[in-house]
Amino acid sequence: MTTRYRVEYALKSHRRDQLIEWIKGLLAVPFVLHSQPTAIYHEQSENLSVVAADTHQRYAEIFRDVENLIRDHIQHDRENTPGKSKLKLLVPTVGFFFTPLPLEDAFKWQDRQRFISRRRFVAPSFNDIRLILNSAQLLGLKRNTGLDLVTFDGDVTLYDDGACLTLDNPVIPRIIRLLRQGHKVGIVTAAGYTDAEKYYERLRGLLDEMKASPELTPADRQGLVVMGGESNFLFRYDASSPHLLSYVPRAEWLLPEMVSWKEDDITELLDIAESSLRACASNLNLPVAVLRKDRAVGVYPLDRSKIAREHLEETVLVVQNTVEGSAVGSRLPFCAFNGGNDVFVDIGDKSWGVRACQQYFGGIERTRTLHVGDQFLSAGANDFKARLASTTAWIASPGETVQLLDELEQIQGL
Repeated sequence: MTTRYRVEYALKSHRRDQLIEWIKGLLAVPFVLHSQPTAIYHEQSENLSVVAADTHQRYAEIFRDVENLIRDHIQHDRENTPGKSKLKLLVPTVGFFFTPLPLEDAFKWQDRQRFISRRRFVAPSFNDIRLILNSAQLLGLKRNTGLDLVTFDGDVTLYDDGACLTLDNPVIPRIIRLLRQGHKVGIVTAAGYTDAEKYYERLRGLLDEMKASPELTPADRQGLVVMGGESNFLFRYDASSPHLLSYVPRAEWLLPEMVSWKEDDITELLDIAESSLRACASNLNLPVAVLRKDRAVGVYPLDRSKIAREHLEETVLVVQNTVEGSAVGSRLPFCAFNGGNDVFVDIGDKSWGVRACQQYFGGIERTRTLHVGDQFLSAGANDFKARLASTTAWIASPGETVQLLDELEQIQGL
C-alpha cells in the first residue's frame, strides 16, 4: 500500500478516526465564517492579514476547548466516574489518553509551519489535525511525564515500503541522538524472522552506524532492540555478533499473559487463518503463494505481480472476521494486516510488542513511551493496537518521521 493511499484512504474507509473528523468539523465553522475566497491577495493583503489573525484566534480557542475536554476525559477515567465523559458523548469511539494534550500550543506551533489560518480556499484538513495531534503528544510527554522509550514501525515509517534502512537514511542520526540522550529505542515490525541476519539486511545502515559511532557508549548501544513478527521475536544490539544483533530467549521478555498462550491454540489459529487465506486467493483469483511461519501465515504475490489494494483489503477483512468468529480467535490475540502487496496474520499484535519492549527495559511506563507508525486506519491497521500500550504519533512517510524527531528536539525549549 503506498504512502499516499494509506493517508488518503483514511478519508474514505469504513473506518475513520472520529476524533480527527470531529475536530475537523469544529474548525470548518470559523473557516466558512472568516474565509474570503473572493479576495485578491496582493490587492487586499492588509485586510487578509487581519482576517488571518482573527481566524488563528478562533482556531486556537477551539483547540483550547478540545484540550480541556480531553483533560476532563482523562480525569473521568482516572477517577472511574460513573457514566461517560462529555468527550465520550461527543466522540463515542474516543479511547484512553496517557497524557494531557496541549492542543492550543500545538496548533500555534503547526500554524507557524503550515500557515493553516492564512488559507482562504482550503479548510483545515485531516492531515493538518493529525500533525497537530502529533505535536500535542510530544508536548504532553515533555511537560507531564517525560519520555523513556520510542518504538518505531518499519515500512513507511523508517524506510519506504519494502525497502531497507540504508546508511544515507536521514532517520539514522536522529535515532543515534535518541540513544545518546539515554532514550531506549525499539523497532517493532511485522517482519517475522527467526535469525538475526535477515534483520541486519533490513536495518544494516543503522546497525553499522551504531557500531562505528564514537558518540555512543556501550550502555547507549544496549538501548536498541528489534521486536519482530509484531510481538514474537526479540533481538538486542550485540557488537560481538557478525550481524550486530542477538536473539533474546522468550523467557527473558514474555509478559505474564503471553506465557499462557498455548502452542496448540497457536497452531489452530494459524490453520484457520491459512484456510481462509487460501479460500480468498481462490475466490479472488489472486496470483499468490502461501507462506507459513513459526508464528504467522500469509500470502504474497508470485512473479513480483501487483495485487489490487481492494483485493488485499478484502482478504484482510475476510480472514479477520473468520478468525474472530472461531473459538480460538476469542482466546488468543492476533493481527491480520495488509502489508502493501501481501497479507499476513501474526500471533499477537503491536500492543503486545510495545509492552514487551517496556518490560525488557525494566518496566517503562506506558505514559513514558511513544510509538511512531503509519498504519492506524487501513484494514487490519497494525499500528492501531499500539494505542493500548503507549502514546502514539501517526505519520505518513519516513520524511515525516524525521520531521517528528526534529520537532521532539526543538520542543525541548517550549
